[in-house]
Amino acid sequence: MRSNRATVRAGVSLAATLPMVAGALVLGIPAAHAADHSGRGALAGTKPVWATAKADKGATSDSAQVNARVYLAGRDAAGLAAYAKAVADPSSPQYGKYLTARQAQQRFGATEAQVAAVKSWLTSAGLKVTSVTPHYVAVSGDVAAAEKAFGTQLHNFAKGSKTYRAPAQAASVPESLKGAVLTVTGLDNAPHKANHKDQLPPPDAVFKNAGPFSSYYGSTVASTLPEAYGQKIPYAVKGYTGKQLRSAYGAGTYTGKGVRVAITDAYASPTIAYDAATYAKKNGDAAWKTGRLHQVLPKNYTKTEECGAAGWYGEETLDVEAVHAVAPDADVTYVGAASCYDDDLLDSLSKIVDNHLADIVSNSWGDIEANQTPDLAAAYDQVFQFGAVEGIGFYFSSGDNGDEVAHTGTKQVDTPANSAWVTAVGGTSLAVGKGDTYLWETGWGTEKATLSADGTSWEGFPGAYTSGAGGGTSRTVPQPYYQKGVVPNALATANNAAGNRVVPDIAAIADPNTGFLVGQTQTFPDGSQQYSEYRIGGTSLAAPVIAGVQALAQQARGGKAIGFANPAIYAQYGTKVYHDVVDRPTGKDLAVARVDYVNGVDAADGLSVSVRSLGKDSSLKAVKGYDDVTGVGSPAKGYVESYWRH
Repeated sequence: MRSNRATVRAGVSLAATLPMVAGALVLGIPAAHAADHSGRGALAGTKPVWATAKADKGATSDSAQVNARVYLAGRDAAGLAAYAKAVADPSSPQYGKYLTARQAQQRFGATEAQVAAVKSWLTSAGLKVTSVTPHYVAVSGDVAAAEKAFGTQLHNFAKGSKTYRAPAQAASVPESLKGAVLTVTGLDNAPHKANHKDQLPPPDAVFKNAGPFSSYYGSTVASTLPEAYGQKIPYAVKGYTGKQLRSAYGAGTYTGKGVRVAITDAYASPTIAYDAATYAKKNGDAAWKTGRLHQVLPKNYTKTEECGAAGWYGEETLDVEAVHAVAPDADVTYVGAASCYDDDLLDSLSKIVDNHLADIVSNSWGDIEANQTPDLAAAYDQVFQFGAVEGIGFYFSSGDNGDEVAHTGTKQVDTPANSAWVTAVGGTSLAVGKGDTYLWETGWGTEKATLSADGTSWEGFPGAYTSGAGGGTSRTVPQPYYQKGVVPNALATANNAAGNRVVPDIAAIADPNTGFLVGQTQTFPDGSQQYSEYRIGGTSLAAPVIAGVQALAQQARGGKAIGFANPAIYAQYGTKVYHDVVDRPTGKDLAVARVDYVNGVDAADGLSVSVRSLGKDSSLKAVKGYDDVTGVGSPAKGYVESYWRH
């Protein structure tokens, strides 16, 4: 997705090629090639859907500059997908027979001859090669050279209120190279970026929660406030900590010892080491051992204002502290991207795969599927497949806007969580009771109503929808084999009679009203920078929590990598290793009372009192069995140990 949480991309019409592209992505085959004109093969999906004849504003200036990436298909793209599937499938004789990063490149990566041929083609057209990686050849040059290389004209097209450059027809490559080229990105210059998923204001300026609080669910009842759903309701928790989450999700005595977890986001918090150590000490987590927290960062950052760089600091802080809270002995590597754009986020993921920095990768960012272009989807899926053959599993937040209708006007899922090669993590509202006892979960979906001026009622109760776990049915990705027989047919066929990918796969705590306590250095109104703690949520919490649980599971199976986990996750569907999450677990509607500072810092400008209903996720419902809010459910006691059997 792009840095909004996820994003999408003549003679060939995209409407005609999309089904082929989608099928190719799931199978790991290069984007479909079609005859464009004599001696060339078209790269399907390289003309964006918004580049229509009606939106065409004419040719782009020949002297305008283009920066593009030509992604390499490698020597056996179909074989890569087949091997990735086999090593992840518990029923396959190849299950768990992973390759090293070097073996994977030698077996499936591009050959030197392919790279040389691609470079020769690009330079002969007048483009300059700016970098070469195992995954792509990056080039720059003017529009005239790009048009010559890719066999298409570049025009300006209206997209919303703005105008962007894009191919007037699908890009193509010489027939002799079509087996070597997966796709090309960068020919259109619409922003392709991802957003992080925090459900609170970015903590570059201080944010604090007001009380009263519950220390565990229901410990403090709002006895002076109006009832909701015919009963007095508890105040929101101050924020769960590691001990409570570990108990809720069946950690037992496992700590993630010997397991490597990576986290990707954009940029990097300058205070992460101090904040993580301080948080662990203050909240009963095991102290960080020397050398257990690493950062792999780019030489330079770009687009810092456009991406809101400081807003990403809180995302890294949440991810690092949540993984450590659940798996306190795991080794954590943070891999920061140079910006929130897809190219840079892809580079971060590739660093993990090419150097096998970890076996488990948590990613709390993405964009809506409508913004996803098939070219970038193909590039992402190839990285995920390389990861799978090496025993690396990728976990992505499913989104924080439910079915996205309130946010975008269109029912859709998020990406890269929609990829058939990642584990999409949905969200719940979690009740942990006295003695760290798991009580119940609902699907995360919030409706909010505020206290009336006279304090006797909730205005417009239950109020307006505010946020909830992302989920639903993809429009572009066919149904993967591991979902068949588990995902209800009505969900799978919602957009396509043949069946499509449904999101999410598994779930964990996400509701900020039953959220996690996080600690971070923030800027206070007087300009001072101080460590401070606040409650946070979103599926950007659920993803690192599940990553931490998977680290426990990997330790339980003797350190053997779990790899791409979806086949194993679905193989245990319907067993007691999952909490089967529903929206009314007690048989009644549920809600909590929440008190906030109006200014986000202190009571100087007053307090805002509201009721937050649980289990109200747009059109999505958490029901018995698989659902598109929580997937197969959340990990229960026995989940971690279940990986002994795989």
